[in-house]
Amino acid sequence: MLVTVTVTKNEVLRGLNKKEDFILAVVEIDGDNAKTLCYVQSPFFCEPDFGVTSINYNIDELLTRGTFIG
Repeated sequence: MLVTVTVTKNEVLRGLNKKEDFILAVVEIDGDNAKTLCYVQSPFFCEPDFGVTSINYNIDELLTRGTFIG
């Protein structure tokens, strides 16, 4: 099963415009508890097309570029 994370266009634009200040935090939840935490620096590569409001990213691909905490 493909698992995705949805990011808004505004979040992508912020990440592209402030690369040095933007870190995407991905948290896997198990019931009521956080299972894993991963920080992804510079997660985005290009600006979304006009009219796009959000983008779904493959979570496994994002996690390969991140740093796991804990």
